Amino acid sequence: MPNYFAFNQENLWNRRQLLKLALISAGVTGAALLWSRLTAQKQLVRVPPLETEGNFNSAVNPVQVLRNFDYGTLKQENGRTIREFRLTAGTSAIKLNSAASYNIWDLNGRIPGPTLRAKQGDRVRILFLNKAGHSHSLHFHGVHPAEMDGVRPVSNGSATIYEFDAEPFGVHLYHCHIEPVTRHIAKGLYGMFIIDPPKPRPAADEIVLVMAGYDVNDDNHNEYYAFNGLPHYYMDNPIRIYQNQLIRLYVLNIIEFDPAVTFHLHANFFDVYPTGMTLTPSQKSDVVTMGVAERHILEFAFRYPGKYMFHPHQDAIAENGCMGLFEVVAEKDYQNPAKSVKS
Repeated sequence: MPNYFAFNQENLWNRRQLLKLALISAGVTGAALLWSRLTAQKQLVRVPPLETEGNFNSAVNPVQVLRNFDYGTLKQENGRTIREFRLTAGTSAIKLNSAASYNIWDLNGRIPGPTLRAKQGDRVRILFLNKAGHSHSLHFHGVHPAEMDGVRPVSNGSATIYEFDAEPFGVHLYHCHIEPVTRHIAKGLYGMFIIDPPKPRPAADEIVLVMAGYDVNDDNHNEYYAFNGLPHYYMDNPIRIYQNQLIRLYVLNIIEFDPAVTFHLHANFFDVYPTGMTLTPSQKSDVVTMGVAERHILEFAFRYPGKYMFHPHQDAIAENGCMGLFEVVAEKDYQNPAKSVKS
């Protein structure tokens, strides 16, 4: 069962505390390395340069969420590779628009939390620190022992370790599981957890879209909705992709207080890989229904340049922030066709 530790110093993860937790291994601690097959794939993918990195002074940064994956740090312990991640729960105030602000719980200073990524069979270790002023936990979707299920509270100022084998491959998620769970998720304690299959998927421009809501009045009803944290952001700042480039969307619905939403793509159809747990699509559609915590891989390519909307087909949800645009850049306008995926 996970152990919980109180920290008395400002710097929670200093060397002395790591030694107490027996987390300093005799092996070599690597930087965040990608396995070679993903490196080879990256060279085949065209990704347009960003128009702007954005001026974000809070936990909300839709540009960062879009194509950023956290592969952790590799360690060697007792002849086995450990993929180690560090997640810290904290507090932030975010600005949803010119009139509305909201106090959230964040993970590593951001909402959604980092998109963690591993390969099926990796030994995964998550060092979770709680600095959010309230008891929290991290529950990972997937297969793991009961003692690693993340339902026990971690008090403020304490930490725990979750460790398990990454399985099965697919698009999963993690979130706080302290009651009321709905409120803890709605206030920001969630993120995506991708487990890649042993055999790599075809090279693609990989994009993360997380649908979430904001109940700013605390009345169990969402006033705002967003992709990747900020309402309407991708309407004002379209996601640029290249014509005829395979796009792989990792889509997660984490909208609390609404039983289900759809994801609709304009002027195109996508292949659906339910929960990302298959290597062949189950259907082709331009709209897919997703319950809370449901997630899929959606693959497509745009034949024609231009701007194309994506949104839930529940219009009130779309109109209150969960709406965006893909801007398809024509092949003749490719600037850096050999540019690789940024990770």
